Amino acid sequence: MPAGFMSGLLWMTARAFVIAVILTPIIRDIFRSFNLVDRPGKRKVHAYPLPRVGGVAIAIAYGASLIWFAGSGLPPAEASWAWKLLPAAALVFLIGLLDDIFSLKPIVKLLGLAVAACIAYFSGIRMGGLAAQPLGMWLELPLTVLWLVATSNALNLIDGLDGLCAGMGLVSTLALFLAAILHGNYSLAYATLPLAGALMGFLWYNVNPATVFLGDSGALSIGFLLGCYGMIWTQKASTLLSMMVPLLALSVPLLDVSLSVLRRFLRRQPIFSADRGHIHHRLLDRGLSAGQAVWVLCLSAALVAAMALLAISFLDTRYQGFIIAAFCGVALIGIRQLRYAEFDIAGRLLFRGEFHRTVNVRLKVESVAAALERTSTEQEWWDALIQSTSSLDLAAIRWTGPHGGRENRKSGGEPAWSFSLPLSENDAIELEGGFTSSAGSLDLVGLGAALQRSFRAKLSNWRPAAAERVSPVLP
Repeated sequence: MPAGFMSGLLWMTARAFVIAVILTPIIRDIFRSFNLVDRPGKRKVHAYPLPRVGGVAIAIAYGASLIWFAGSGLPPAEASWAWKLLPAAALVFLIGLLDDIFSLKPIVKLLGLAVAACIAYFSGIRMGGLAAQPLGMWLELPLTVLWLVATSNALNLIDGLDGLCAGMGLVSTLALFLAAILHGNYSLAYATLPLAGALMGFLWYNVNPATVFLGDSGALSIGFLLGCYGMIWTQKASTLLSMMVPLLALSVPLLDVSLSVLRRFLRRQPIFSADRGHIHHRLLDRGLSAGQAVWVLCLSAALVAAMALLAISFLDTRYQGFIIAAFCGVALIGIRQLRYAEFDIAGRLLFRGEFHRTVNVRLKVESVAAALERTSTEQEWWDALIQSTSSLDLAAIRWTGPHGGRENRKSGGEPAWSFSLPLSENDAIELEGGFTSSAGSLDLVGLGAALQRSFRAKLSNWRPAAAERVSPVLP
């Protein structure tokens, strides 16, 4: 370790802490006077407007502490890594600040983050390769952009409770700092610990009940810096498992953003749409208070970070895979406890046979439609309907028309339900059935739409005058 490095680093961190403690309330009150506040809403837990510009104090504290780097004792070549990330981080901070003030569109923020990631890449902050194998620019650049955009948004999306984003950022920063110290990566240690000091100073005012929020200027900047720290780590990582340290250090925010994207995809909602389904929201719905939810998530992140440090420092290589497997198992159990309906339904479709049953339902409807399509008279249409639906869970089928009615009824008890469908001005089909084990395999809406389309297509040949008075087909 370079002489005086640790003492200089501690002084830098102390400066960042003091600056954040002093500046945060000043900036908070200035922006409150301009009414630049985050107002309460249905997705928010605070009861009154609060300024959302805590990122300004953190940015100033972090940048100012790096200026006083001479006493750290770190060689200029090593210290330069921290300075290489600052231009890109400054752009991210500016994007977040503009969003806090003017509410930018999601696509504008996304493009801005991509540009900042490219700046970081051409400054030398990039993926260090996979298991000491270098990557070409064609792969390294998109991976760098994807990683930095993901980490920035992960911290931004999890910023939903007092102290949560700053607390998660602090845990991740300290984890990467300890990994750097354990492996002699002094350039990473130099870049990380001052941010920890700034976050601790800000948390003084951000823990529940908070008097100021991070805002996008803070959350995006913290996520971007952590992403950059992860890439500085990978440039000296020698094994594939050791590269898991940044992923595990940021596992909770990355898991939250991954679940959000997957949930919205399953619901066919826009990826950038807001909802109340984040991990911290689910914990609140399970009965935890806001403070308890923050502690649960921060302690979970700290536990995972400790597992990562244990894997790269004290365990034999052959045991490191068990750490990763243990994390995956615990994560799956945790997701299950959050009780996301989207994942329960997807799981039943994939693993409990419901996908095959759904395909079978569609095939049955298609077979009925095909059988009806081949008919040329009303009687043939009725006979084809009875024959093609014989395998369905129907107790009776009744067709009423202008010349009377037709009915086909199976033996059994009283039906549990009935479904009536108009086919024309004077025609209707009524279906009756029961709740048996195969009841879930009957798609009444799909079957009804198939019957309407077939009947009304044939009606012009059977009764041309009646066909002119037919209403639109069931969607």
